[in-house]
Amino acid sequence: MATEKTASASTDEATISLQRSLYDPGYVNAMSHFYRGELGRIMVWRQRLDITTNWAITSSTAIITIAFANREVPHIIFFFNLAIVWVMLWIESRRYRFYDAFRARVRMLEAHFLVPMVMENRQMLQGEWKKLVCEDLILPSFKISKLEAVGRRLKRNYVFIFILIMVAWVTKIFLHASEPITSGRALYHALRVGHIPSWLVAGTFIGTFACVIGITIYVGKKSSGEITEFGAHRSLWRI
Repeated sequence: MATEKTASASTDEATISLQRSLYDPGYVNAMSHFYRGELGRIMVWRQRLDITTNWAITSSTAIITIAFANREVPHIIFFFNLAIVWVMLWIESRRYRFYDAFRARVRMLEAHFLVPMVMENRQMLQGEWKKLVCEDLILPSFKISKLEAVGRRLKRNYVFIFILIMVAWVTKIFLHASEPITSGRALYHALRVGHIPSWLVAGTFIGTFACVIGITIYVGKKSSGEITEFGAHRSLWRI
């Protein structure tokens, strides 16, 4: 009986301490500055994501312009375009993992600190979120895998860039072919450029298309991304 009373007393003391710290001016001030700092950090990483996307779009635009402006430019130039965009996607996915790691801290603060403050409901503070945030500050870790990061960036931006490149590639082949393309066999032969065989060009085109679509669909089903578009338990704002 005494043990139960002691445990109950300790629980009550912990609850009182938690409620007191929630509205303590020093605690609120520290958490507000922490939230502002983390928000500024994810904005910096957000800008870095935009930079790599801009590089991919700029390089693709330049290569497409050169390819259609000069008939003598072989269509294999789009192979290098794909390589550049894949490199930009890999760099951006790595940056996105950092962005997502810091964004997780911001979401933790919003859900477990700002929401109880706004709702004026101290009972909403649940779980060991403070411990999780402190552990992440001591030993930062990524929250998503490399594949998921690549898939998210593909879903948001890069799938459209890849599709544009492939459409331009096929259009270039039909417009500037040495002979009119009237059949599938003629198209296959038109893929050959110098010592580069047709099967290599076709394999690169089909393989890239399959990887882009496959990763996008797979990650799209496994992950909802940054924002849930349709919530089953929340009302959407009508403003």
